[in-house]
Amino acid sequence: MSLSKVPLSPHLQVYRLPLVALVSISHRVCGVINGMGYALFIIFLISIASGFETYNISYIVFTSTIGKILLSLWLFSLYLHICNGVRHLFWDFGYGFSGNSPLISSLLVVSFTVLLTGSTILLYLM
Repeated sequence: MSLSKVPLSPHLQVYRLPLVALVSISHRVCGVINGMGYALFIIFLISIASGFETYNISYIVFTSTIGKILLSLWLFSLYLHICNGVRHLFWDFGYGFSGNSPLISSLLVVSFTVLLTGSTILLYLM
């Protein structure tokens, strides 16, 4: 018997994942990213309690360009996780499964995430 190099069924590279699946996957990824972001936030709070020298180091790191980018990405992750959590709360009560509702709610999740992140960054810059 010879083994064929052709897969028996198409894999993920063949299919284009729908937006609902991408938002669901990103919800799980954002949960992990938020855990790491909370750890950094706790380190920042500890640096405040440790004295001026330690706080000054963490302040320099978090206000650097890379620090601001990472904080913005963490903020986006936090808002995406919250918005998708609200959508899952509606799903738990049985709403939003019929017709195009999952696609529309996915678009709303992404839209509100971008809107909330952008408005928070604009408020921060003012």
